[in-house]
Amino acid sequence: MEKKLPRDKNNDYTHEMAKRRRQFAEEAAGVKLEHVGKYSFDPEILPGNIENFSGVAQVPIGLAGPLLVNGEYAQGEFFVPLATTEGTLVGSYNRGMKLTRLAGGVTTTVVDDAMQRAPVFVFENARYARDFGKWVSENFDVIKIKAEETTGTGKLRDIEQYSAGKMRWLRFNFTTGDAAGQNMVGKATNAACQWILTQVKGLQHFTLAANLDTDKKHSQLNTLRSRGKRVIAEITLQDALIRDIMHTTGEALHYQRQLSNVGAMMSGSVNNGSHSPNGITAMFIACGQDVANVAESSAGIVYGELMKNGNYYLSITIPSLIVATYGGGTGLATQKECLELMGCYGKNRVNKLAEIIAAVVLCGELSLSSAVVANEWVSSHDTLGRNRP
Repeated sequence: MEKKLPRDKNNDYTHEMAKRRRQFAEEAAGVKLEHVGKYSFDPEILPGNIENFSGVAQVPIGLAGPLLVNGEYAQGEFFVPLATTEGTLVGSYNRGMKLTRLAGGVTTTVVDDAMQRAPVFVFENARYARDFGKWVSENFDVIKIKAEETTGTGKLRDIEQYSAGKMRWLRFNFTTGDAAGQNMVGKATNAACQWILTQVKGLQHFTLAANLDTDKKHSQLNTLRSRGKRVIAEITLQDALIRDIMHTTGEALHYQRQLSNVGAMMSGSVNNGSHSPNGITAMFIACGQDVANVAESSAGIVYGELMKNGNYYLSITIPSLIVATYGGGTGLATQKECLELMGCYGKNRVNKLAEIIAAVVLCGELSLSSAVVANEWVSSHDTLGRNRP
């Protein structure tokens, strides 16, 4: 007889149903789930976030800061929650925050905002596809109305077009308010396309997504065109501070930057920095973000400039930072608290969160690259990153 997890069609989000599933799994695997079942919230808040709820994975949260941010949306000092099991990570980011705070803070700027869905239309031949592209441009205003009928938040900004053979991809670009918006734009794009399908000639096939939106995976297209928030963090550091806090110099950091640029180019990396996914992932877990979006958000463009007086300018551009302060996992118990700790929960806060994350990433880049240059990388992991006897 097939074994099935217990479910209640009428009310599956209760303490009792979670307990029954744990007991079922314990009997099937012959293990005891002692800690998985210990949590502090009511399962009734979980519909829309998870199925077959059985317990929690408890990831330790360390606080780093204060982080000083000079943003357009994030202004002032913040204590940042980082959820991780990697020793030295919080300590490293904390050190970078100390340096940037003493230097006057990290300047942050959100320069673009778009979430995509990219359907493909396949025609009888390339001429039909070309003419369809012209028709889309001429009828954009109507397409926009059809798309936005499904959402009160999403706004269709523009439609990029890409052709290959008899195929024509339309890359719908939306703004999505404080939500990450993948589901929102999928629904809106589908509504627009269903209307488009009643208007076109020579069409052989249509599908709502065929990998040009690159959902949950990064691409060079997103580095150039942006996905989610495109946000930049930058700072100019006095050489004396670098020597005092990081035990190295601006000149040494700049030389290391050139080596890292070449290594990234040789490896085909989407990031010429040190480890921005570390800070992004730790904040995503703590703050209820869709962690799979780290695949896109991990891309980074780091630029360094050595000034004539020995000071060092550093910036990082994150071209595809996909974050939310409303919807998804942001309203869950501990995740909401972590967002509230930074004043980032709820509506009209998403750009603030994006700026804080970018500033955190810059601090991590400075700390790790300094540790490498000063030959403190291995010793710091030996001190803070080992939990074995």
